[in-house]
Amino acid sequence: MADWLRRLSPASGTGAHTLVCFPHAGGAAMSYGPLAKSVGDEFEVLAIQYPGRQDRRLEPLVGNIANLVDGLLPELKEAVGDAQNFSLFGHSMGSVVAFEACRRLEQELGANPAVLFASGRRSPSAAMPERRMHLLSDRELADHLVQFGGTPTVLLEDPEFRALILSIVRNDYRAIETYTCEPGAVVSSPIVAITGDRDPDTSFAQIEGWAAHTSGAFFAKSFPGGHFFIDANSRPIGDLIREHCTRALSTD
Repeated sequence: MADWLRRLSPASGTGAHTLVCFPHAGGAAMSYGPLAKSVGDEFEVLAIQYPGRQDRRLEPLVGNIANLVDGLLPELKEAVGDAQNFSLFGHSMGSVVAFEACRRLEQELGANPAVLFASGRRSPSAAMPERRMHLLSDRELADHLVQFGGTPTVLLEDPEFRALILSIVRNDYRAIETYTCEPGAVVSSPIVAITGDRDPDTSFAQIEGWAAHTSGAFFAKSFPGGHFFIDANSRPIGDLIREHCTRALSTD
């Protein structure tokens, strides 16, 4: 893989289904390590590595969803080709990046993912909360991350790591909070939307709004947990991914 894609688990045989994963705000490709193990060896799992973090930490951050998609799309096109045997999975901000990437793949390559999985994120056209996280002070943003989960407190207590984490998270929050969905934007791929039943940011009613963004089938489900519910539910979510990918491919 080159700049944008990281292979988390190779498939064991031919005819594998490729699952491309898009991280949350502040997240990196390796956040999908547990899920990659859970989906099974019939899947090849790839994850997007956004600039400005981990092995791309020396590259400038990208603070705009459209620019993120522009950057990752050439490698994504090469990875999926014109095949139909792939799906996309995004969590939180990654759900919107995956949705916009899906639109571009369908429009420019005629490649339709078997399933678009949108996790922990209200629909692209839903109104944003009035509070803008990227405008918070460093202390307020750090407190938010502790309450939200997903960021080890010990890292936020280290001044160097704290500054790095806050700069990345602030950038990504700016990207998602300034994103505007094109009116009437839909994909033809089926959408499966999931959330945690105690997620303070994304309710079940809000993920149901994803139904308006597909001309295909739609399914919504909640799992136990908060915003980072996928960490504790990687096995049942892996089962869900296998089930819906198999169903989508069997109806083609």
